[in-house]
Amino acid sequence: MTGTAENPYAGQGPVLLDIGGDVGALIVLMPKDMEGAEVEIRPCDGRSDHATHVAVVARPSAAGDINSLVFPALTAGRYQLYPKPDGRIELQVDVHGGKVTDATWPHVT
Repeated sequence: MTGTAENPYAGQGPVLLDIGGDVGALIVLMPKDMEGAEVEIRPCDGRSDHATHVAVVARPSAAGDINSLVFPALTAGRYQLYPKPDGRIELQVDVHGGKVTDATWPHVT
């Protein structure tokens, strides 16, 4: 399923990453069965100003579609990710300014 009701064109082209200075990006490889699910991210230090969510999207690649999350601009720091609406933390990652961090969701096969 490419796209969502909110954004029917999601996953149909490149993603612009807005990184530099103390801002980095995060890309998370996701399980196929989570396509379309919403995943929220929040800073571990309690800042609520950056809590946001994105959908798992099947993005085209040379190897075929790859399910992923892309957070294009995050202030450097440690973050918790959890699927909405259950709120159970599934992954913690460190995002570094000026870099793209890659991570893999638990249970990706």
